[in-house]
Amino acid sequence: MVILGAAIALLSLTSCSNSNENASSSPSFDEVFTSRRSVRSYDASKKITEAEVRELLAAAQDAPSWANQQPTKYYVAISPEKLAAVQDLVGGNKERIANAPVLIVSTYERGKSGFFQDQQSNEVGDGWGAYDNGLSNCYLILKARAMGFDTLIMGMRDADKLRELFSIPENETVMAVISLGYRAEEPKRPTHRELDEIVKFF
Repeated sequence: MVILGAAIALLSLTSCSNSNENASSSPSFDEVFTSRRSVRSYDASKKITEAEVRELLAAAQDAPSWANQQPTKYYVAISPEKLAAVQDLVGGNKERIANAPVLIVSTYERGKSGFFQDQQSNEVGDGWGAYDNGLSNCYLILKARAMGFDTLIMGMRDADKLRELFSIPENETVMAVISLGYRAEEPKRPTHRELDEIVKFF
């Protein structure tokens, strides 16, 4: 009985130790927030698999959207040919994201968010799709950081050529290109406006 008791105690300690290791290996929510940066220099030696991108985008699906319409769509450039093609379509960011192993084009379907029974529900109308797209992209970049990746959301892009490159339907609005990779150096933390400049309490 003494031996059995000692064995149980040892198993219990091992279990606690493993759970603590697992807990410490995952960043806290605050750590994800404070370590996320817009990264403009990527480590060319580190790659990201399709399975990892799938895990990332599955998390982005948890983002809220108008009536759960989920209007956001993603087009992933992961092959060398598609990566090179997209790099040529992001303006001045081309050199900054040259070593990113994944580039993601983010779009939203028009006519879904902002409507109820085909009727516009408020003055924002179809613009609500951009709001939902932003929420989905926010989930994406935070999940990416939690997985140890870094991102840059780029608004400079040739939407028409991206549409042609990925056969994006005409009913989708091309919003951003998001680079995904590992930072090559530690980016600086930008300064923020004083909270009272952007918040009013009543």
